[in-house]
Amino acid sequence: MAGFGFDAGALRAAGQAGDMYVVVQVVLTEKFIGTGSGVSSLTNLQKTINEQAAKGYRLHTISTTSSGTKGFMGGDKIQATMVFEKVL
Repeated sequence: MAGFGFDAGALRAAGQAGDMYVVVQVVLTEKFIGTGSGVSSLTNLQKTINEQAAKGYRLHTISTTSSGTKGFMGGDKIQATMVFEKVL
């Protein structure tokens, strides 16, 4: 069964301390062959959201997009881009 796992980890936009909004992108890679149920995807996304919540941000917007393929039997990449808003 296909699953997803971190490919490049969480990428954060360059910002400054005190920013009202933070943009984080998580890149996931589908494992075409091998084990995995997609649970690691949810765990990694949850970890990223909880890290930002601990810093005083809440999830404002999330979008996903397909960002290409690694070719035959290599799996696809999905990017999740999240915007977090500072809770005052």
